[in-house]
Amino acid sequence: MAKKYCVTLNDSERQHLDDLIERRSKGVPPVKRAFMLLKADQSQGAPAWTDERIAESYNVSVRTVERLRRRFVEEGFEVALYGKKREPVKEKIFDGQVEAHLVALRCSEPPEGFARWSLRLLADRMIELGYVESISHESVRQLLKKNELKPWRVKSWVIPQADAAFVCQMEQVLDVYARPYDPLRPVVCLDEARKQLISEVRQPFTRADGVRHVDYEYKREGTRTLYMLCEPLGGFRKVLVKERQDRLTWARVVAHLVEDLYPDAETITLVQDNLSAHTASALYEVFDAERARRIVRKLEIVSTPVHGSWLNMAEIELSVLVRQGLCRRIGNASQLEGEIAAWYEARNAKQRGVDWQFTTADARVKLKRLYPSIIT
Repeated sequence: MAKKYCVTLNDSERQHLDDLIERRSKGVPPVKRAFMLLKADQSQGAPAWTDERIAESYNVSVRTVERLRRRFVEEGFEVALYGKKREPVKEKIFDGQVEAHLVALRCSEPPEGFARWSLRLLADRMIELGYVESISHESVRQLLKKNELKPWRVKSWVIPQADAAFVCQMEQVLDVYARPYDPLRPVVCLDEARKQLISEVRQPFTRADGVRHVDYEYKREGTRTLYMLCEPLGGFRKVLVKERQDRLTWARVVAHLVEDLYPDAETITLVQDNLSAHTASALYEVFDAERARRIVRKLEIVSTPVHGSWLNMAEIELSVLVRQGLCRRIGNASQLEGEIAAWYEARNAKQRGVDWQFTTADARVKLKRLYPSIIT
């Protein structure tokens, strides 16, 4: 008996089906329909497959094949292959006044009990205040995106004081960084960071797919201070792990720098943050006067300005250390020292330096607002 709904494909439709089959997975519904339409095609002269054979081959019911034929005849090739197209949900269009209210609300303080605005919180408050009768959190998201506002983002910054003292210390540091490399007069940067020691309560494991599983429970084992000593041009760094962070510990670290790391240097320019613990007088509290004076004579101490610690290149090295080696739980000081030593020895072997590009000339252009006005 002749079929009521006959599938007859033209050349472009057959080519479209062949291309779809070639580039898509067989499990995708349109690909299965493409196979079925090709087998049901009666335009090639060869006898088409029966509905029963198509249904058996592609694991569908005969009724499904019949519906496919009917949709091809009544609704066309695209609908038969891909199904009915869903109409996109139309969001309400809000005028500029509603948008302005939303922006002003986002820029205000969140309600008491909330740390920040969320999309749903903003939508609810817009309705409560009578700005709109209804609005979805998706509409809020689109309006905020249009105005480049992100309620979940928090940025932190340090505003340096625009005065002559800041500018003077900044340019002093930048001039030091502009010096050519001299092994007898190395430039070394020093910075500190704290590391929390955390041990596992339950042993972690790694699955066959490479995913590491760590139990949420842990045990605090105290903290250690990391003293980063970095020579940017020489491609050398060393990290000392200490129990305390104070002026006496700083004195011992500096003594190690002068006497052990650079014993043959004529002068060591030490760039460090402007902390109260960084004082040369601490050397006289730890060592006898003769030894302390010998260490001080070999030092040229240059401090970064207040709120200008970004000028200390040792911060860059500490950031690399944390991201590459310390972004995980480490349970004891000996393990911490071993991991850190392996890290800086590998970097020293590759002579990884710091390519500092910011100069005094750049500062006078890009940070012009920090320079004080000249008194006439």
